[in-house]
Amino acid sequence: MTQHTADDTDPMLRAVLRDVLGLDAARAAALGPNSGLFGALPELDSMAVAGLFTELEDRFGFMIDDDEVDGDLLETFGSLLAFTQAKRAAA
Repeated sequence: MTQHTADDTDPMLRAVLRDVLGLDAARAAALGPNSGLFGALPELDSMAVAGLFTELEDRFGFMIDDDEVDGDLLETFGSLLAFTQAKRAAA
């Protein structure tokens, strides 16, 4: 597995969103901490959530347990980023 630094979580997460959801680079780059995700991005529907979580696990090298997934996790880009950073730190 490739070693990454915590500093690269944000750009890596944006790359995951681009790849899984098919967002163009400008839309992914424009996401701020309060940018809505689930319910705000039409590409992120219930079918895309499983693919997103699988890709996060693969790229970042951690496991997401079912009990960690709730509505707040995908509410904003900031909440997903904070979750991903915390999971990476604990891995």
